Amino acid sequence: MNSAIQDELWVEPENLPWHSIESITAARILVVAPHPDDECLGCGGAIALLKQQDCDLKLLVITNGTMSHPNSQQFPAAALQALRESETQTAMAVLGLESESITFLRLPDGAVPSTGHAFERAVSQCGDYLTAVKPQVIFLPWRFDPHPDHRTSWQLLNTALMRLPFAARRIEYPIWDWDVAQRNKFSEHIDNPITAWRLNIQNVISQKQQAISLYHSQVSDLIDDDPDGFRLSAEMVNQFSQPWEVYFEEIT
Repeated sequence: MNSAIQDELWVEPENLPWHSIESITAARILVVAPHPDDECLGCGGAIALLKQQDCDLKLLVITNGTMSHPNSQQFPAAALQALRESETQTAMAVLGLESESITFLRLPDGAVPSTGHAFERAVSQCGDYLTAVKPQVIFLPWRFDPHPDHRTSWQLLNTALMRLPFAARRIEYPIWDWDVAQRNKFSEHIDNPITAWRLNIQNVISQKQQAISLYHSQVSDLIDDDPDGFRLSAEMVNQFSQPWEVYFEEIT
């Protein structure tokens, strides 16, 4: 089956080929999350399976997550940042990832820089981190994800990687593309085709579901004093509770 995708023909998950966890296992692996919880939604199964393979896996969270409930008096920005980071550490422990393997870059949620001096500073930070970690495989947010922080997070890491003297396999994961109304067109913006595939996470799906449930600030009424606050819908959680995860790779 040809799993290359175009915006005119979006390949639904049920029709994608399978890849085994062994096909993506490496000694050093990095997962990049735009916000605290994206890593669990998009890669929670992969994280659990890779930790079972004894990989040296690291997690880099790009933003501080404080815009999920910007008007909360109970959880002002500093308190919300601390809460969301604590949730990440607790959720990742369920998947087998220790707290010391998690780094929070704490760029502004909703305003990850994409140009100018702020972008260059962020690229430099990412470059320093990558140089220290030297990952062989990197899980990145999908470059055309509808959320601008996701797209800019990809841009930051991709720019940093292009400036470094080592290469890494790049695997991209979608978050908001499950919503057809938000899905972006992309084929005219890439030089090489994109292939899509599935990872079987049946054996760790209960761990992933438990980890998602531990993001109380995002899935419950824990923060109830911001009527405009974000909450993961049951529909969205269900999208990420399937016995597979979808990944994209550019064919070069």
